[in-house]
Amino acid sequence: MKKVAIVYWSGTGNTEQMAQAVAEGARSAGAEATLLTPADFDSSQVSRFDAFAFGCPAMGNEVLEELDFEPMFTGCTGALGFRPIALFGSYGWGDGEWMRSWERTCEDAGLNRVHDSVICCEAPDDEALAACRDLGAALA
Repeated sequence: MKKVAIVYWSGTGNTEQMAQAVAEGARSAGAEATLLTPADFDSSQVSRFDAFAFGCPAMGNEVLEELDFEPMFTGCTGALGFRPIALFGSYGWGDGEWMRSWERTCEDAGLNRVHDSVICCEAPDDEALAACRDLGAALA
């Protein structure tokens, strides 16, 4: 059974709802899914999992959350190797630039993104939640 880590930061609960849908999708496809926050996860735990979904909303000037999430993610990139990862998150303004920047960061680090990123404006609707479940299933 594959072990999927869903590591997310959520300020308003929108990205948390998305993380829960990712976990549902992974579990429905037969994987063991674990929801974690940046406070609960660091590079020393990467080897415990087969695949990863990372979720973070857009913050400030369309960037990742800078105090908890971004340092954790940056600290994990070297340990991830070629393990499959996927990205998700919500935004309330702009056009999703934070996700395009994050995807470039992953590409530059040589990470193995195996699914299109899932983003939504504000609270996830049924379509966004379905996309999150698909993302989870793809990681499983």
